[in-house]
Amino acid sequence: MKSIVQKDTVEGEALRKISNAVELSEIETDKIQNILKEMHQSLASQNDGVALAAPQIGVNLRIFVVAPKVFAKDPDNMRLVFINPEIIKHSKDEKLLDEGCLSVRWWYGKTRRHSRATVKAYGENAEEFQMSASGLLAQIFQHEIDHLNGILFVDHAVELEEMESKES
Repeated sequence: MKSIVQKDTVEGEALRKISNAVELSEIETDKIQNILKEMHQSLASQNDGVALAAPQIGVNLRIFVVAPKVFAKDPDNMRLVFINPEIIKHSKDEKLLDEGCLSVRWWYGKTRRHSRATVKAYGENAEEFQMSASGLLAQIFQHEIDHLNGILFVDHAVELEEMESKES
């Protein structure tokens, strides 16, 4: 299992690159399926993590995964894998939301995010889907797609504050 890349490491350079799209014919290959497995394992190892983008494990591919706990209230609509995601629609209204990141440990701040977002992506079996969300999941969509574009939340956060380091 790869560890989560920190911003200030050599491997952290992956966090600042625009990630490459995954070829649809490659989604079901062992290579991509193993990356998905590593991502799920890395995310599961972090008690406070809700999602993880491939650059966070040093892989510059347009993939992010979401922790099952995000869907606790709506398990029937659970989608854990988003390959080549793109936001196709979002609300006009925005909110200033608390945010942190596993790759910028222990910094927290407020980021301006759209209240609702709709993503088009492919799942782990190469099936295309769309998902609309509000609240935490809409925030996750925007945060993780920022990662895929080489953007960290600290690039646009306000009221940044470093918290005490904790065991995860």
